[in-house]
Amino acid sequence: MSDDQLVLVINSGSSSIKYQLLNPATGVVAASGLVERIGEPTGAIEHSVPGHDTLEHTGPIPDHKAGLRLAFDMFAETGLDLAEANVCAVGHRVVHGGEVFYRPTLITDEVVDTIAKLSDLAPLHNPANLTGIESTRELLPGVPQVAVFDTAFFHGLPEAARTYAIDAKVAAAHGIRRYGFHGTSHEYVSGRVAEVLGRDPETLRQIVFHLGNGASASAIRGAKPIDTSMGLTPLEGLVMGTRGGDIDPGIIGHLVRSGEYDIERIDRLLNRNSGLKGLSGVNDFRELTRLIDEGDAAAKLAYDVYIHRLRRYLGAYLVELGGVDAITFTAGVGENSAQVRADALADLSAFGIEVDPALNTARDRAARRISPPGAPVAVLVVPTNEELAIARGARGVVAELG
Repeated sequence: MSDDQLVLVINSGSSSIKYQLLNPATGVVAASGLVERIGEPTGAIEHSVPGHDTLEHTGPIPDHKAGLRLAFDMFAETGLDLAEANVCAVGHRVVHGGEVFYRPTLITDEVVDTIAKLSDLAPLHNPANLTGIESTRELLPGVPQVAVFDTAFFHGLPEAARTYAIDAKVAAAHGIRRYGFHGTSHEYVSGRVAEVLGRDPETLRQIVFHLGNGASASAIRGAKPIDTSMGLTPLEGLVMGTRGGDIDPGIIGHLVRSGEYDIERIDRLLNRNSGLKGLSGVNDFRELTRLIDEGDAAAKLAYDVYIHRLRRYLGAYLVELGGVDAITFTAGVGENSAQVRADALADLSAFGIEVDPALNTARDRAARRISPPGAPVAVLVVPTNEELAIARGARGVVAELG
């Protein structure tokens, strides 16, 4: 395949679509955009092309296909007609691949049907991902479409790490195991860490914190994950924007027995009204920081719980790995909050873990080391690039097709 071919990456949500057209060989982005508020009275699109003014559209966007059609018109308006551009594939982010999908996969009708069946494991995500797939297949029928799964990187977790201690027959009948999520990000970032440090990834013991509105941690030895914080669904693990992470499962039965909660209300509670939002009323970390600065006690408690959970997973993974060579922060909060990084790793010099204050607070968007020179453990900030990882996965599938 030539190095000038492009991949269109689609990340379809329930009422939004993020997209990016990029060169998987060089990482250069030709265009990107966001379609928002699909199905609402007034939708919006922002379409950006380097060297051009950002194009904007406001008005009704009845469905995903209509949103993509408008976005494709904007591509053409800026000189990148997708029907004529050198687009070799469309790469779709799909959250849950279950036990079936653990590598980038060419999308066929059978694959679509299987992703739909897996929606029980990711009811908030897989149906929305499928909507984007179906719309793009209609609009670009001659271009290969490839699914890249969030769970794929963690498919081969050690048996002890992926197994829940419940009745084995029940688990087998319902596909219950730890699947893990954000795998595309964890795989990309851990690979970049090896590049930044100039090390063979096979020699590294890594802990990666992907901290955004959704948040997860992973322990990686020799380029392979040995544990991760998210489980059957993206609910388990760290404190997140609207998800509380680890809780006593008995809380669910307690709420049901109260007579006030059914499964739908519990699902909304745990997915949409817990985490930072449940504790403080806000899920945006910038708003949380503002409230803390204003002396809001609930916001301060939410932050303290957030940091406490990070440190608990850090300690667990230190033991599982038998020591650590690199600790890395990525995604929106991980990349932008120097305070979170400093507090998560405070007072750990006995373990060789330190953060240099000046390096930590430097305004630098590049992948960088923020631990003092000579520190035994490298602490890094590495911007994630899931779109590039998806594009490369899609390109690889097309290359295999010949």
